[in-house]
Amino acid sequence: MAVASRLAVARVAPDGGAAGRRRRRGRPVVAVPTAAGRGRGRGGAVAASPPTEEAVQMTEPLTKEDFMAYLVSGCKPKENWRIGTEHEKFGFEVDTLRPIKYDQIRDILNGLAERFDWDKIVEENNVIGLKQGKQSISLEPGGQFELSGAPLETLHQTCAEVNSHLYQVKAVGEEMGIGFLGIGFQPKWALSDIPIMPKGRYEIMRNYMPKVGSLGLDMMFRTCTVQVNLDFSSEQDMIRKFRAGLALQPIATAIFANSPFKEGKPNGYLSLRSHIWTDTDNNRSGMLPFVFDDSFGFERYVDYALDVPMYFVYRNKKYIDCTGMSFRDFMVGKLPQAPGELPTLNDWENHLTTIFPEVRLKRYLEMRGADGGPWRRLCALPAFWVGLLYDEESLQSISDMTSDWTNEEREMLRRKVPVTGLKTPFRDGYVRDLAEEILQLSKNGLERRGYKEVGFLREVDAVISSGVTPAERLLNLYETKWQRSVDPVFQELLY
Repeated sequence: MAVASRLAVARVAPDGGAAGRRRRRGRPVVAVPTAAGRGRGRGGAVAASPPTEEAVQMTEPLTKEDFMAYLVSGCKPKENWRIGTEHEKFGFEVDTLRPIKYDQIRDILNGLAERFDWDKIVEENNVIGLKQGKQSISLEPGGQFELSGAPLETLHQTCAEVNSHLYQVKAVGEEMGIGFLGIGFQPKWALSDIPIMPKGRYEIMRNYMPKVGSLGLDMMFRTCTVQVNLDFSSEQDMIRKFRAGLALQPIATAIFANSPFKEGKPNGYLSLRSHIWTDTDNNRSGMLPFVFDDSFGFERYVDYALDVPMYFVYRNKKYIDCTGMSFRDFMVGKLPQAPGELPTLNDWENHLTTIFPEVRLKRYLEMRGADGGPWRRLCALPAFWVGLLYDEESLQSISDMTSDWTNEEREMLRRKVPVTGLKTPFRDGYVRDLAEEILQLSKNGLERRGYKEVGFLREVDAVISSGVTPAERLLNLYETKWQRSVDPVFQELLY
């Protein structure tokens, strides 16, 4: 693929960062910062802040090659690989268990900013997030509280970051009678009970979602996830990690399944959150079978992304509703809602955040298949993936193991695991058998990294060795100790 010559657009500096602001053919091209976990717009469906606008007017359209070069600029040598972790949680009133409203969230954000020195992110005079160095806190559509962590070198640093964040949130929240719950789906309250956050892009998405799937509003307002974002060194390395991540994403979904309740009762799934993505918007989600084609690479992903219908364009501090429109029309200035406007690299970056497959490519790869959960699992998920994808021997073993899996088998796992978890049949065994083998590969990979990180896999080890997913453990408590009430889960999974 002839991308290397285009790196005048976004050449990679020795530290893995883009090398400033450059010009090609007499027009400005804005280079982009890199981070294993951090770019604008991360997490399930949202950006951490309003998109920034480039201070230049595009006079000549960006091309597909520019968008390819943007992705290529994420390639970095192994010594510069980092770990980015993101997690979401539900805030609730301790006395009533009700979801917290925006004014309560605003007070928490202000408290964190004042006490722990975060910078506020404001949209239309509303505080909608915080930033501190390379960390940010953002709000999902229903007020889910998300930490998007900094790109860090070791899992010890990652877990320390999570613990520091939870300490801060707890310190501010407890004084207000607010707790935070680590679970994949809102266990008690109906969609109509969930407050709506004052963020422009959510209004656009809220109106569009029911047109393209039956569960999109549940995804927006009632789910929480934890994900890990990892680097790659080259196009070939990206392809191997992308394929391994997609093939194994249902295994991670099973291990971390933690969303068995809905509106006060068992919902029939171990991971309802995962199931919801199967009918949210199939134009922008799923298992991406084309990633396993021989022709796959950066160019093919760009073609896919260009064909995903748009949500919005951000101009003059306003979101312009472009739902269902073509980014290809945008490239030639023919968006009906913004005639003559041409996309910038920021527009492309924002568009990439509105694509929601099980593994997502930006200038790093996002593993998106796990339910939200308690803090030990927040440290276990990155450990699981780092051991598999950041060690050459483990990655090769995964590639060999999954190379003859068919598209039908991957789709079957994606469909059935949210219901049956580790007990899902696969070939001549069960997903649990696969998970045992994969866990050993992850442990081996972490051992070879040499940072004494294997201990972070204890939670995963406990789930796989018992064969009982977190969701099944909660269902057992519901039927026994909790006497068929979901209310105790708010204490059980309180951060």
